[in-house]
Amino acid sequence: MSGPIWHSKLTAPVSPARDHIRGTVDALVTLVEYGDYECPHCGAAHAIVQTIMGQVGEAVRFVFRHFPMTTVHPHAELAAEAAEAAGSQHRFWDMHDTLFANQQRLDGPSLLAYSSVLGLDIDQFDSEVAGHVHLPRITEDFMSGVRSGVNGTPTFFINGIRHDGGWDYRSLIAALQRAAVANAAA
Repeated sequence: MSGPIWHSKLTAPVSPARDHIRGTVDALVTLVEYGDYECPHCGAAHAIVQTIMGQVGEAVRFVFRHFPMTTVHPHAELAAEAAEAAGSQHRFWDMHDTLFANQQRLDGPSLLAYSSVLGLDIDQFDSEVAGHVHLPRITEDFMSGVRSGVNGTPTFFINGIRHDGGWDYRSLIAALQRAAVANAAA
C-alpha cells in the first residue's frame, strides 16, 4: 500500500517587484534556485542553468534567491550582499555571474574589485556592503527557503514545487519540459 506523495511548495511566490528575474517575466515555466555563491555545487549548477536558459529562450523565467550557508561557506553572505549592492545599481545579474566565475575569491577586496570592473559606483557599493544594507533581503530569502523546505544548496523549484530530482542538465531540462507540457495542457 502506498501513501500520499508530499511535495514541498514555494512559500513566497515569485514577484517581479521583488525577485531578480532572468528571462520573460510572464513565462509559463518558472525555475527558482536557492543558492550560495561559495557552494561548489551551486557553481556547477550555475553553468547548467546558463546553458538551459540559452536554449529555452522565452519559455522559462529564472529566479535566484539567496541561501548562504555561512557555517560552511564563510564568504557566502558577503557575496550575496555584493550581488544585492550591484542590484541596487541594476547590475545584479552581472555580479551574480562574476561571483560564480570567481568562487574562490569572494573576500571583501575581491568584491570591491569586481564592482570596479563592472563599472559600478564604488563608493555606493562599498557603503551598502559595509553597512549591510541588503542583509534583510538576504535573510528574507533564506527564511523563505527554510519555510519552503530548503535544507541545502542548490535547491530548485519548478512552478512552485520543489524539484527533488537531479540538477544535472538532462534531469533539469526534462523537468522543465514536463512543466511546460503540463502548463500548456492546463
